[in-house]
Amino acid sequence: MIAWWRAFLLVIIVNYNVHVFACDVVDETGNHVRIEKRAMRIISLAPDITEILFAIGAGQAIVGVVSGSDYPEKARDLPVVGSYQGLDLERILALKPDLIITWNQNFLRQLAVLAQQGVPVYRTNPRRLEDIPRTMQKLGCLTGHRFEAERRARQFSRDLSKLAGEYRKAAPVKVFFQLGDRRLMTINRESWINQVITLCGGRNVFAEAAFSAPEVSIESVLAANPVVILNGATDDRWKASWRHWRELAAVDRGNLFTIEPDWIDRAGPRLILGAKQVCAALFAARPSHIN
Repeated sequence: MIAWWRAFLLVIIVNYNVHVFACDVVDETGNHVRIEKRAMRIISLAPDITEILFAIGAGQAIVGVVSGSDYPEKARDLPVVGSYQGLDLERILALKPDLIITWNQNFLRQLAVLAQQGVPVYRTNPRRLEDIPRTMQKLGCLTGHRFEAERRARQFSRDLSKLAGEYRKAAPVKVFFQLGDRRLMTINRESWINQVITLCGGRNVFAEAAFSAPEVSIESVLAANPVVILNGATDDRWKASWRHWRELAAVDRGNLFTIEPDWIDRAGPRLILGAKQVCAALFAARPSHIN
C-alpha cells in the first residue's frame, strides 16, 4: 500500500513539473513556440540574445553562440557555432540543443534544416524599445526564469520612462546618426535608434527615408544641416572626415559624438546605457538657456 501511494505521488509530481515548465509563446514572427519543459540547452544566434539570456538568469543554459557574443565575460568562453556568414550545423546538432533563438532573417535555410530535426526555433525581430522587455519576458517563460525576466523587464521599462520624463520638454535638436565610418549610412524611423533620438529630444533628419538603413550622400547631409552628428563607433577616428565641412552646424559647433556601439546597436539590456549616452550628447549640444 505504501509503495503504491509513493508511486501515485511521483506521478502527480512529474505531471505538476511538466505543467509548471510548459511554455507556449508567440515569437516576433507570429509563430507559436511550445516546449514541455524549460530549455536547458540553448543555442543563441545573436549577441543581444546572449546578453538577454544572461540578464534573466539563463546564461548557464547556453551551449553555443555566434562569433561576436562577447558580453558578459562568461559568454566569451562558450562554443562558437557560426558567424553571420553561416552556421556549423554538425556542431549545433552535436550540442543537442532543445531551443534555438535567432533574429528573424538570419540563417533561414540552415534553421529550416534544424527545425526538421525537431529543434524548436524562437525568432526575435526587435524594432522598438518596448520589444526588448517583451523578449525578456518570453525568454523567461521558455527558460523557466519568469521571475527574474519580469524583474529585468520592469526595470528596463522604468529606466526608459524615467529617461523620457527627463527630456520630455527638451528643445528639439536636428540629429544625423551615422552607422559606422566606411559609408554614409543611417537609420529611418523604423529603428530603436530613431526612437532613442526622439526620446532624448532629438529629430532624426532622415527619419522619413524609404529604407530602414539607407545610404545617403554628403549633399543630402549638408542640405539637412544637422546640429548634432552621432556615430556608433569604436573610436573617434570617424570625426576627421567631417571636420573640413565647416558649413555644417554640427561641425562648426563641435557637436560630433561617439556612442558606444554595443550600447546602441544591440537590442539588449545595455541599450539603456546607449540611450543615456545619446541624451547626454544632445543635452551638451543645446545652448544652456534652452534646456
